[in-house]
Amino acid sequence: MRHSTARTRRVPPVLRFIGRFFAVLGVTVLCILVLLLGAVCMFTKGPSPTARDKFVSTMTETSALKFVPHIFLTDAEVNDILNGNIIVETDETTDTSVDFTEKDENAQPLELIDIAGPTYSGKMLIVQDPSRVKVACLPYFSEEVDGRTTEGFVKRSGAVAGINGGGFVDTNGFGSGGMPTGIVIKDGKLVCGGTGTVSSVIAFDNNNHLIVGQMSGAQALEKGVRDAVSFGPALIINGEPAEVSGSGGGVNPRTVIGQRADGAVLMLAIDGRQAHSLGATYKDCIEVMLEYGAINAGNLDGGSSTTLVYNGEVVNSCVALQGARYIPTAFVVM
Repeated sequence: MRHSTARTRRVPPVLRFIGRFFAVLGVTVLCILVLLLGAVCMFTKGPSPTARDKFVSTMTETSALKFVPHIFLTDAEVNDILNGNIIVETDETTDTSVDFTEKDENAQPLELIDIAGPTYSGKMLIVQDPSRVKVACLPYFSEEVDGRTTEGFVKRSGAVAGINGGGFVDTNGFGSGGMPTGIVIKDGKLVCGGTGTVSSVIAFDNNNHLIVGQMSGAQALEKGVRDAVSFGPALIINGEPAEVSGSGGGVNPRTVIGQRADGAVLMLAIDGRQAHSLGATYKDCIEVMLEYGAINAGNLDGGSSTTLVYNGEVVNSCVALQGARYIPTAFVVM
């Protein structure tokens, strides 16, 4: 009597390896997701209101991760947290009737220095002559065109340095960088935005005063503004620091421009969302600007846009994985 035996089909070693690899990968990804969700839950639902507020404020300032706080918090809860952690904006703007004080004759025309704090590090460029600071922008604006990097604006302008400028349309973090928000003024001409558009403006007038505060395009032109972008909030106006409540915007990469009483311009780029530098709050930026003598200062677009270029290279550590972001405007040093 003949017995039949069933043959087991052997899986090739390569397929077994691939199967095990993807099984391990799937389990690893799942574990990471669980850990991340656990961390988000701990921050948003944990016992520390301070940690919760800073986490929510930090996440909502990002382009692509604004949704994270909403995983465990309602929209109303998130809005309440944000309303309690802000800079209180005023109707005041820079007083441009004040003359610049005497300069230090021995000061270098351009000076790059390191900046550091408990949670951040970065670079500051001090520009002695404010007339050298100009707005560089695209030849025309549209969401259908790509912007340029800060480095690109510096090279195209023949400048020696530059820092990223105002805000731009950035839907879900995928904006092309081709369309500014608010107004843009270049060489005394309004090239973007309407005369009635009111926004937080950062500008230089024909006497090279840095002007910060809320104003319309028409008001800016009436003040003799030669170059301007829109962003904010204003951090220091006429020597008075803005009132900051709570975490004040959370910990993020920051770009700030300020001016001392002698007219020197301070360009600050603070790294963030990295191991060596988590980032800075608005209060941190105000303290740095005051320490270096700023009497007026405004917050420029930060996050993955934060870039400071000097002598042909980016001197800060950009957080964007894909490289420096495309933007529509920059402040350059001629």
